[in-house]
Amino acid sequence: MSEFDFLYDTKEETTTRWLCFVGETLRRFDLAIVNTNRYYGKKLVIDLQTGRSAVIGPDDLEEEGYLEHAYKLNEEEAGELRSFLSEVVGGIHFTDI
Repeated sequence: MSEFDFLYDTKEETTTRWLCFVGETLRRFDLAIVNTNRYYGKKLVIDLQTGRSAVIGPDDLEEEGYLEHAYKLNEEEAGELRSFLSEVVGGIHFTDI
């Protein structure tokens, strides 16, 4: 048996949206957006070119520097990604209350 001390080990059906777009900065975004019951309804957004990922909700999009830090983007590139994600990311759902 394993020597690991698991905090959780669950399986769940998820949906994933695969997409690619290029903005005015000519930065190409290849993204996988995973919808899950975890993270209070926030989305897991994976940049397939860099392998960077972040759990993103509407509050994260409003946080200054969040996308720049998470995806190593300049301000213009982050603005394009923020603009796109604001159309995709829904509200936060607190299911454990």
